[in-house]
Amino acid sequence: MEQVILGIDIGSSKTCSIIAEIKSGSPYIIGTGMQTSKGIRKGAITNIEQASRAIRESVNQAKRIAGVDISQAYISLSGVYTKSIDSIGVINNPRDDIGIQEINRVMQAALYNANIPKNYEVVHVLPYLFKVDDRDYIDDPFGMSGTRIEVSVHIVIAQKSGLENLKKAVKNAGIEISGIVLSAYASSIAVLNNDEKELGAACIDMGASSCDIMIHYGNSMRYDDFLGVGSGHITNDIVMALTIPPLVADTIKIKYATLNELTQEERGSYLEIPSNTSPTEARKVELEVLHSVVFSRALETMQIIEHSLEKSGLKNNLGAGIVITGGMAHMNGLKELAKGIFPNLPIRIATPREINDSFSMLKDPIYATVAGLILYGAGKWTNYEIDSTKKLKHTQNNNILTNTSLSDIEVKENDLSDLQMAKNAEDAIKLGRKNDKNENGVVDKIVNFFKSLF
Repeated sequence: MEQVILGIDIGSSKTCSIIAEIKSGSPYIIGTGMQTSKGIRKGAITNIEQASRAIRESVNQAKRIAGVDISQAYISLSGVYTKSIDSIGVINNPRDDIGIQEINRVMQAALYNANIPKNYEVVHVLPYLFKVDDRDYIDDPFGMSGTRIEVSVHIVIAQKSGLENLKKAVKNAGIEISGIVLSAYASSIAVLNNDEKELGAACIDMGASSCDIMIHYGNSMRYDDFLGVGSGHITNDIVMALTIPPLVADTIKIKYATLNELTQEERGSYLEIPSNTSPTEARKVELEVLHSVVFSRALETMQIIEHSLEKSGLKNNLGAGIVITGGMAHMNGLKELAKGIFPNLPIRIATPREINDSFSMLKDPIYATVAGLILYGAGKWTNYEIDSTKKLKHTQNNNILTNTSLSDIEVKENDLSDLQMAKNAEDAIKLGRKNDKNENGVVDKIVNFFKSLF
């Protein structure tokens, strides 16, 4: 049997598992499982036992279909736990030729240079810009010649407490973690094509209780955000407006809700809703009332997304526009509403890409994150990445460099200047670290760092 991988998307409304065989670098789905999520609210674990049970049942269902036993998985991480920072690393390269080791060193310098709070843990370090001897816009420095290498990275960090709760829920389900992937990052892997990545695109995964946003510009992720709004809020509004149970409201939303302007005939039409007091009786509600409730909440959601994109500072760099995926992408008229909010940007509703035809059900926006986890496990990450296991992944033959800790790298004579250059770069991008009031503070810090290497 070929390599087998498992991806688990732990969402607020559903927990979905996919098992795939990797053949020649491409995934072939052999099993799926899905359970209603419990013990999770707005992306955060609220009950470890309940969340663990949903994970276990989802995985067991996928294993029964696949006919394989697997106990390691790539899991999704909600953006509710995370925040991100940018950093710069610079090294001297007396060897002149640039290989994986040099790329690893400069990325580790950027990570070392970042101001990461004590109660946070690194999940992704993603390079979006390389410079070689002051030459900008280097897509990939591998194999080039250069004596000075600089990299700008986007670092995703997660609260340790939230991350530990997620890990406990997964491990209690009998699953070991191969890697942790930010949900927005996984979704973007599944739905963005190469042209969109090159031109700049915002991937928006609109789920039941949240929206995960990721902007890809340059060589990698440049911005990510988590918004606590989703299609479930529309259901709740319908419940309040029509005084009906949530299950009935969700059914009505799926069957009748639209964001397109109602026709004159539709404005005068009515919905029949079962009475709360008598199942045999029904009451009539104007379709226009439902439309007003749904449209108002969807408009507010898109305006919150617009604010996030403005905050990113990259809205003018979205040459490929906005790509929408997730369960809310099914809502009739969402694309037209998005065009009204972003009149100058292309809008695309996206389904997961590169999934084999054996499981056509996975060609659905709601499976974007879990499909992205499988693709990530198959090596479809960005060119270079320091992942949640602190290892450097790279696309040169889909290898993973194992000696990736900065303390594991052979110490060279120029490393002291490398770190000082990194310190200068950090000051240049104003990461907020306080300057030492005396010169000995910097020297002591570097000396203590080198003591830790031996």
